[in-house]
Amino acid sequence: MNLKQRIEKSVIYIFLILSVTPIIAGYLWLLISSFSQKTEGLRSLGWTLKNWSFLLVSPFGRNFASIWWVTANTLMVALTMTLIVVLVSSLAGYALSRMKFRGRKTFLSMTLILHAFPSVTLLIPIYFVLRWISRIPLIGKGLPLIGGFGFNTLGGVALVMVAFQLPFGIWIMKGFFDNISWDVERAALIDGASRFQVWRQIMMPNIKPGIASLAIFAFISGWNAYLIPFTFTIGRAGKTAVLSVYLQNFQGDTAMTNWNMVTAVGLFQLLPVMLFFIFTQEYLLKIYAGGAKGGV
Repeated sequence: MNLKQRIEKSVIYIFLILSVTPIIAGYLWLLISSFSQKTEGLRSLGWTLKNWSFLLVSPFGRNFASIWWVTANTLMVALTMTLIVVLVSSLAGYALSRMKFRGRKTFLSMTLILHAFPSVTLLIPIYFVLRWISRIPLIGKGLPLIGGFGFNTLGGVALVMVAFQLPFGIWIMKGFFDNISWDVERAALIDGASRFQVWRQIMMPNIKPGIASLAIFAFISGWNAYLIPFTFTIGRAGKTAVLSVYLQNFQGDTAMTNWNMVTAVGLFQLLPVMLFFIFTQEYLLKIYAGGAKGGV
């Protein structure tokens, strides 16, 4: 390696180090602050475990839901969203990749536009849709665990997040299906297999990396969601909907915010995602590799 190449390589490394230093410093402050009474920059002014007392006792009183109940709600929303997104996206992606029908290119274009559409502009129409669903017997309200699929229910929150995630999921799954050779599928069809059998027994096993990567991405999106749960849940249900909304309860109008406990709750929410990403980042990165190769 000559001098010019060494200089270029050194410049790249220096640029990368300078780029990630603020991010690393932010996470380091989050860790230090969660175990400190006060902080001065990255220096602790007194170590304590009091900020993590929310794991045992609710900081808002006995009548308020515990952190474990909120965590269970968050997990339920994320898992529901993941299951629906993967199932519907794989079915739609297969149809768009392997079948020719009228309006196919228009549908693909519309899904791409919907993915790029700002979700905040649709909040008011979605509110009226959820209120209408709330009036439907059985599925509107009153279902166990998720409460239903109407306004101010966990099911309704998951339904809205699924709707926003589906355009992206459909394009990703179509890209993975496009990369599979037609030969195996044609052989199965000639042998008498139905389209559904081909999808379930032939195609799905061949795109396991795509299924895994989309499931991981959908789960992380559902776990970290804030805008949708905050907007479509109110009252006590809203305050304990998911972890990201639960953090709002620490900011009051009449009392000072305990920022050290806020950082502890934020770190508690962040840790599962960090560990999840560390062990699954290889599959997560395959989303872009598989989705980029699909054609219309």
